Amino acid sequence: MITVRGHTVPDAELAWKFSRASGPGGQHVNTTDTRVQLTYDLAASDVFPEALKQRLLARLGEQVVVVASEHRSQHRNRQAAEERLAAVLGDALKPPPARRVPTKPSKGSQRRRVDAKKRRSETKRLRGRPTD
Repeated sequence: MITVRGHTVPDAELAWKFSRASGPGGQHVNTTDTRVQLTYDLAASDVFPEALKQRLLARLGEQVVVVASEHRSQHRNRQAAEERLAAVLGDALKPPPARRVPTKPSKGSQRRRVDAKKRRSETKRLRGRPTD
């Protein structure tokens, strides 16, 4: 079971696949299925309310697939995949950021900008050869 922001995804809705992983482990890697692929069918799930489900579908698609193969044991890779799925779902559940309200520069900031440009222009003009 995976809990995301108060919503619990039952194990029956999670599909696990195991395969051989690459990486550290020597001959152990060649004989055991330690790589874990966790698939969650978001479209068929009724765990989340409709509004949150639509947000998840828009951000993640109908199926969420997470892979873990960094550990030598299948058990630790299963835990890593569950944590990763919870993190992906949690990030996708966050509400969109507040819209930025466009503002105009203040009169003072506009004046300071023009004054700075004039000072810079004068500095560069003075670098030239003196004229008689």
